[in-house]
Amino acid sequence: QIQLVESGGGLVQAGGSLRLSCAASGRTFTAYAMGWFRQAPGKEREFVAAISRFGDRTYYVASVKGRFTISRDNAKNAVFLQMNTLKPEDTAVYYCAASTTAAVPTAPTNYNYWGQGTQVTVSS
Repeated sequence: QIQLVESGGGLVQAGGSLRLSCAASGRTFTAYAMGWFRQAPGKEREFVAAISRFGDRTYYVASVKGRFTISRDNAKNAVFLQMNTLKPEDTAVYYCAASTTAAVPTAPTNYNYWGQGTQVTVSS
């Protein structure tokens, strides 16, 4: 089992940047591929980005490609989401998740563990 705690959310103007962090504790961190999802009010949870167990593979949803970067530090049991050129449509609660089922999973059902989420609000 693994516990996940997100941080780094907040309010930012359009065009600005935020860096989300997710601290993991529990089982061996390198046993998990990691992902970020987001959920806006009234919408379904949406895949944002994923990174493989040792960081050699990443995958992004098209709407964030070129603006967001996922990375991980296995020595510190942490995964990050650097978000640049933020847009109002990026406003959502962002969740960190851990998966043992695939290399860079994109479906929520592939993830075994979830954090509590951190709010990101982008003002226009």
